[in-house]
Amino acid sequence: MIRHRLLAGLALATVAFGTAAAQQIVNLRDADIRAFIEDVARTTGRTFIIDPAVQGKVSVVADRPLRRTQYFEMFLSTLRANGFVAIPMNGGGFRIAPAAGAAQQPSRGSGGGFVTQVLQLKAIDAQSALEALRPLVSPEGQLTASKSGNALVVADFADNLARIRSLLGDIDRDRSTMQVITLKNAGAREIATAIGSANDIEGAPALSVIPVDSSNSIIMRGDPAAVARMSAIVAQLDSRAAAGADVQVIFLKYADAASLLPVLQQIAGQQVQVTVVGADEKAPAAAPAASTPPGPGRAVIARYEGANALIVSAPPHVQRSLGEVIRQLDVRQQQVLVEAIIVEISDTAAKQLGVQFLLAGTKGSNFPFAVTNYSNAAPNLIAIGGALGARELDRTTTTTNDGVTTTGRTTSSAAEALQQAAVQSLLSVQGSLFGFGGQLGNDALFGAVINAVKSDTNSNILSTPSIMTLDNQEASIPVGQEVPITTGEALSPNFDNAFRTVQRQNVGIQLDVKPQINEGGTIKLFLRQEVSSVAGPVTRNSGDLVLNKRELETTVTIDDGQIIALGGLLDENERRTIEKVPFLGDIPLLGEAFKSRSRRKEKTNLMVFIRPTIVRDAAGAQSLAAQRYGYLRGAQQQFAPDREPSLDVLVREYMGASPPAVPPPAAAEGKGDGRN
Repeated sequence: MIRHRLLAGLALATVAFGTAAAQQIVNLRDADIRAFIEDVARTTGRTFIIDPAVQGKVSVVADRPLRRTQYFEMFLSTLRANGFVAIPMNGGGFRIAPAAGAAQQPSRGSGGGFVTQVLQLKAIDAQSALEALRPLVSPEGQLTASKSGNALVVADFADNLARIRSLLGDIDRDRSTMQVITLKNAGAREIATAIGSANDIEGAPALSVIPVDSSNSIIMRGDPAAVARMSAIVAQLDSRAAAGADVQVIFLKYADAASLLPVLQQIAGQQVQVTVVGADEKAPAAAPAASTPPGPGRAVIARYEGANALIVSAPPHVQRSLGEVIRQLDVRQQQVLVEAIIVEISDTAAKQLGVQFLLAGTKGSNFPFAVTNYSNAAPNLIAIGGALGARELDRTTTTTNDGVTTTGRTTSSAAEALQQAAVQSLLSVQGSLFGFGGQLGNDALFGAVINAVKSDTNSNILSTPSIMTLDNQEASIPVGQEVPITTGEALSPNFDNAFRTVQRQNVGIQLDVKPQINEGGTIKLFLRQEVSSVAGPVTRNSGDLVLNKRELETTVTIDDGQIIALGGLLDENERRTIEKVPFLGDIPLLGEAFKSRSRRKEKTNLMVFIRPTIVRDAAGAQSLAAQRYGYLRGAQQQFAPDREPSLDVLVREYMGASPPAVPPPAAAEGKGDGRN
């Protein structure tokens, strides 16, 4: 026998080996734990890494020889009894550390070592398994639930983990049963709702009830006892539905009873008729019905206008079919916000340069008359010359009364007309005007006028009309003015009672839309867009107006929230005019005195952009209202940052409500299409 002694302080350890049988006899009393670990390493040939926190004394007494494997298991048990664990490491070594922090350490291995494993669940949920297995975990171990993967994460001693895994195998079993029940009289969806509510009231184990409308059946899955109990209740409800009333009142939530009535009448095989039961009527007012009155087994459908309700008189199976149609059609309709951006950019440039002269003889002279006058120049020298010559048309009168003689001047109607024409010509002058005139002796008058003008006009018009409407419903928004347009004018037989007829016409922006939401979020849009404005009178002396009108009417398909260029107009006009005196206007340099030039260039860019947005639910409508409200509120705050926005004051004090706010993300996530 070979004996080894370990002496540390008062500790005494004796290990005896039987060389033939490879057995050891261990006898340790208050031995230093680090010396004990060192002896185990030499004996078993294993590698240990000792944590600095590992300190203390151990005592081990064996009454019989131990093999090397038994000796190592005894070593692990000794560590565990003293609050330490051996954590397996990569490469076959072990880390000796306090058991208190072993749950956070990575490990692998079996036996008395500390290990971490993931236990995947099949039938039960992770939270239920956590509550059942938590008392079985050692004080040093940890047990957590992974809800996303429906699994348990266990960190514990290997032997205890094996026990937990074994118990989990007995618990994690699907003991539920499934049953399909076909109904004969009652509706599947109505029965499913009733069974689900009854099971919740009883507090029974979870029971899943799924209605199948196509076969009028329900599927129940859950605890066998609960399924059996509810199956009996379903049978009773189905049998009692056979003797139920054949008249049913269905109150609609979203659909319109008047629009739904013809559809149901066609499905029931009834001639489409209008049968309205009014709130204040004593008897229903019905249009002529089918040639054969509805007999047994046929349905009669009426609507109650006051409450937006339908009244169905039919056998139970017909009522069930009609009720399912009503359920699928009576859903919250989606809405569409149609936003338009109308941009019109125009640039107008004009130049005019003209020279006019007048040469005429005075009264009684034989001097020739010469004048130049151009349509693209102002003022009109003929009108001005006529006003000057109008003085010759005036008449002088002398009246004698009781020896008193009175002299006066009388102006003829022709002279008045010439003077008014001269005034209007001078008022129409634009730009700069330079002229001179005089008298040539006593026989002639002369004058010359130079008119020069340059104008440059730029305009940038931006309009953003928007309107919200229900799916498949027409909507219109006019923004502008009503302008009176003369449509007729007449005189009385005596020509003394003139009258005219006037029609008012909308001038501005008109947006007419009808959206249709298709599968996949695309929108078919029937749209009419009109932009009109008043250009001015037809002529200077006319009361009739000229209207500028740009209109487009089209049908397009757009994706939800996308912007499409609906239409546009790129218009560029340039006009040059030269008026001159023949021959004289062609003379170099000198000919410029006998010419009048004008140039006008107009360039217009008009584009229309459309963006439809589907508003699927109340959260989407609230978010949109909050966005628009916030835009206007921000504009008011920029204008008066030291005052509360008047928009907030109006909403709070007049409406008695809170300003719209963006809903939380959880509410905004449920954006279904509104169709069940």
